[in-house]
Amino acid sequence: MASKVFNVGVVGYGLSAKVFHIPFITTTPSLALHSIVQRSPKPDDSAPADYPALKHYTDALALIADPDVDVVVVTTPPDNHFDLTKRALEAGKHVLTEKPFVPTAAEAQQLADISNKTGKLICVYQNRRWDADFLLAKHLIEQGKLGRVVEFNTHFDRYRADAPTNWKGQLGISRGGSALFDLGTHLIDQAYVLFGLPQSVRGRLLNQREGRAEFETPDAVSAQLFYDSGLLVNVNISALSAETRQLRYWVRGTKGSFRKFNLDPQEDQLRAGGKPTDTGYGVESTNNSSLTAVDEATGKASEVPVPELEPETYRAFYSQFANALVSGKAEDVPVKAEQARDVLRIIEGVLESAKTGKDAVLA
Repeated sequence: MASKVFNVGVVGYGLSAKVFHIPFITTTPSLALHSIVQRSPKPDDSAPADYPALKHYTDALALIADPDVDVVVVTTPPDNHFDLTKRALEAGKHVLTEKPFVPTAAEAQQLADISNKTGKLICVYQNRRWDADFLLAKHLIEQGKLGRVVEFNTHFDRYRADAPTNWKGQLGISRGGSALFDLGTHLIDQAYVLFGLPQSVRGRLLNQREGRAEFETPDAVSAQLFYDSGLLVNVNISALSAETRQLRYWVRGTKGSFRKFNLDPQEDQLRAGGKPTDTGYGVESTNNSSLTAVDEATGKASEVPVPELEPETYRAFYSQFANALVSGKAEDVPVKAEQARDVLRIIEGVLESAKTGKDAVLA
């Protein structure tokens, strides 16, 4: 018997849909791109023109009501993620929702409960779990190459003197916007994957472009996550980092350290028109990384070769998501709503700490 092919409807036709979802939907064998919602197609930006063989809608509810749609992918700004995800689940659809999932941990739990009640799967698009440099850092930690990790520094720094004009710059924290939700969700999710929920967090939210503290639309974040083991995670986001090589990771352990500069190449490759199936997609030179190891006999540190791992790429996320659809098992979902809820709890702790000036206790 042939495997079931799931019809996928995409809500939204912006950068997220065009770069991070449609290229992977169309290259995943058990998924079929069925329909797209674009509210206002334009001559130079038209889903119907780009995909004339598909069904097209200008209203998300019409796509959700389509009986031929099995899976709804929500790529709209985060302030309507909750409503669209809820409606899709209750309409009997599986749902993949872009990050940031929803603005609050309480909403994330509510959606997880609806998913459990309806029996329809819900997944959150935390694609940077499949960044090559993150998987390299994860590999080094899990293989014990660094010993016990004592400090994990994770950065998403850029030089962007002008504030973005989309939801990332205009939506406030209360609606799931700002650097805290846009970039912070990525960094905090990666720390959560490696180390779980921290015992407490400390946070500062800033508007670096204007030079002040900012609790609604910050463009910079400095946060510390504290763990009972003594591990310290530093999360840093800057809008005004004038560097030719931006630090991405600096991980220090009892037996060594790992540094990585610049971002994983996948986003730039996709933005430039590359395809997930291209030769060299997701491959990054180890020249951007350095690994230091301590000789147990002498106690001296020296640089050693950085392992070269085969990149899994964002295709692995979509492959796992498709496999979960086939199995119908929530435990097979690559990024679960409950995990997104925990990340949102950390984000809420950062905001609480920034406002009170005190550590926020999570566990």
